[in-house]
Amino acid sequence: MKKIGLILLLTTCHFVFAQSSNDSINATDADGKRQGRWIIYNKLMKPPLQGYTDDQKVEEGRYSDAKKLGIWTAYYANGVMKNRITFESGRPFGKAIMYHENGKVAEEGLWRNNRWVGDYKLYYENGEVQHEFKFNPNGKREGFQKYYAENGQLIIEGEMKDSKEIGTWKEFYENGDIKSEKAFNDGALDPVNTKTYEPKKPVQPKTEDKTVIDDAPKGKSGITVDPTAEKPNEGTVKNMKPFTGEGYAKLFRPDRQISKDGDFRKFKLITGKTYLYDNNGILERIAVYQDGKYIGDAPLPVD
Repeated sequence: MKKIGLILLLTTCHFVFAQSSNDSINATDADGKRQGRWIIYNKLMKPPLQGYTDDQKVEEGRYSDAKKLGIWTAYYANGVMKNRITFESGRPFGKAIMYHENGKVAEEGLWRNNRWVGDYKLYYENGEVQHEFKFNPNGKREGFQKYYAENGQLIIEGEMKDSKEIGTWKEFYENGDIKSEKAFNDGALDPVNTKTYEPKKPVQPKTEDKTVIDDAPKGKSGITVDPTAEKPNEGTVKNMKPFTGEGYAKLFRPDRQISKDGDFRKFKLITGKTYLYDNNGILERIAVYQDGKYIGDAPLPVD
């Protein structure tokens, strides 16, 4: 009887020890590599993030040999979930969901090799879908693409191949009537086969252009130039003239990474690209503007 009791005691102790070991938080192995579940507080960030207290949770998930593995969750300074991203060997690889600060979904899709693949959705802060894109395995837009107004009305739809418009693209008035049918061939507009239409029903005048979208996440610059942080690098473009806020320019951040590239008017990017980075200086998105309107994201460069 004593022998049976001893065996049970040892078994119970072993179970408790194993459970405690598996549930340990912020552990490193003998080589100093992060292992298991980690909660990253702001005091562990280098440098600490603005707006967070030192003991505030920034993100949490699991490490395997110092590489992120599985689902990682990040948080805004107000405690609302910021994103849930699936990692494999330290790189985003799988389902990814980003959230607005009000808690509603902002983006969702699949990440592969630092680019979106397959079906992707971008949402307004009110929860309505803003874009429905399809990407091929190389991160280039391919298949039918759709753009919506903030009230849920479809405003543009068409097909792309290798990130270039093909076939007929349709544009709609706010009342749902068709506005135009634009013919494209390998990304080039065919004006001869482009048609425009008058609305069948009266269109209410807009007091605000809801299709002009700020591409930048909260806390980051949008399409207006920040003269204290973005400057032209005349040495990168041949015969580049001093930047006056008008005309073509290529601007760079203080760390010499490109920030904006295109045509400007009164220090605003009208047609071109703006490059968005995370807190570690890693390129996250390349937002494309045309005639002052955000029209979508360009594929990220291949590593």
